[in-house]
Amino acid sequence: MAATVEEPRKQRTARVDWAGLLRRTFALDVFACPRCGGRRKVLAYVTAPAGVRSILEHLGLPTQALKRAPARGPPQRAWC
Repeated sequence: MAATVEEPRKQRTARVDWAGLLRRTFALDVFACPRCGGRRKVLAYVTAPAGVRSILEHLGLPTQALKRAPARGPPQRAWC
């Protein structure tokens, strides 16, 4: 029998959090206060649908997603 050779596993890179992605993409530090320049902290994440809905309603923002545009057909061959 031939011995099997295992290839070394690729090292996974660490995931970049959303704040890091915004900083890298738009040069925007979301944790920097625009008024005083101090550092902000995340106090809580709101994930309960009822809590999110009540906050959006209080702020006067829409609570329902916008309707999607209908799908279009494939492009027509205008050059034929």
